[in-house]
Amino acid sequence: MPVSLAGERVLIVGASSGVGRAAAVLFARAGAKVFATARRADRLEELAKELAGEGFAIGTHAADASIVDEVADMVNAARAFLGGVDVLVHSTGTNTPDRNLKRLNIDIWNHMIGVNLNAAYYVTQALLPAMREARKGHLIYVSSVSGKYPDVSGASYQAAKRGLVGFTHAIRVEEKENEIRTCVVCPGLIDTELMEKRPVKPSAEQLARALKAEDVAEIIFDIAKLPAHVTIPEIDIVPTTI
Repeated sequence: MPVSLAGERVLIVGASSGVGRAAAVLFARAGAKVFATARRADRLEELAKELAGEGFAIGTHAADASIVDEVADMVNAARAFLGGVDVLVHSTGTNTPDRNLKRLNIDIWNHMIGVNLNAAYYVTQALLPAMREARKGHLIYVSSVSGKYPDVSGASYQAAKRGLVGFTHAIRVEEKENEIRTCVVCPGLIDTELMEKRPVKPSAEQLARALKAEDVAEIIFDIAKLPAHVTIPEIDIVPTTI
């Protein structure tokens, strides 16, 4: 039976747009205490203002999750605002038009791995000690079907997203004795700003049939409502007709 999220303390990383932003809205409207982070402070301010207009106060903090020192400050700010973290929604991600191996270089590779994989480790490493002590925590990561099945999304993107899938499962195995749960959500094509970083943007017809950020956020929201004795380790969500 689903549990109430009212009062749950939720940290959302990557909340300035796309799935992370949609998730922040859902959790706040459900009565959760939400702390939203992302690189773009102006976007976070817009989100906070929008939710304040509905009567929901959230905390925000601008930080780059791929930089360790910024993650430490961000997690400290989240704890100060929330009093602790019960649920993590990690939804950072980027891609590059230079995805083909003929164009990919070391700097782009490192940036892709940093944003799409290392950031998840940095945030998780900062959160786990307190979650172990509390014997409570639900870590939900947004990866991609590109992390499971070969496609044309690029070597660095696929490597990072596949790494995130493995990372999520490793945490679940190692931390289940501490009653910490994980789930990795693997969406297919989503109509978000990330489409602008493709070498060729999908057609209007393809985007019309793609997932919306809200579709994936609803899945994350439902996963977070599961009772403590239930875990969904991994879930795919794809458009019906693409």
